[in-house]
Amino acid sequence: MRACAAGAAALTGALLLTGCGSSGPDSASAAEAGSGSGTGKAVLSVSSAYMPQPVSDTAAGFLTIANDGGAKDELTSVTSDMAGSVTVHETAGGSMREVAALPVPAHGRVVFASGGNHLMFDRLKRKPKQGENVTVALHFARSGTVEVRMPVKAATYNPASGH
Repeated sequence: MRACAAGAAALTGALLLTGCGSSGPDSASAAEAGSGSGTGKAVLSVSSAYMPQPVSDTAAGFLTIANDGGAKDELTSVTSDMAGSVTVHETAGGSMREVAALPVPAHGRVVFASGGNHLMFDRLKRKPKQGENVTVALHFARSGTVEVRMPVKAATYNPASGH
């Protein structure tokens, strides 16, 4: 019982830190969850999060989810107070499709990048401006909810060049 309470406290602390930190291209936020030994846990970190400044009532979001743990996890949904809905899109073979969930393999990562997997924010309540942050909640099957702050970048932002 005491070990469960300690694990819950550690997870809560990690999630609170996630909500307070920035998630720009050079920063990361992390959450740890799961049960059993270190090889039986999904240990997730989120980095390189950003949203290009939207020009309409829809926007895209990009980030990288890394799983350094020994158990797979799955991104089951994404929510944000900024949008009426946020959907996960997978790009394979040059075609894009909305997916209900996206696996995050053990000792692997999922990259959301322009031209590839991405988040789609529909029915924006307002258009966020460059320099603001948009908070999103990533919902995972094993790790629960992880909040990430996505900085809004220029509409033409390229993470490779930083412009």
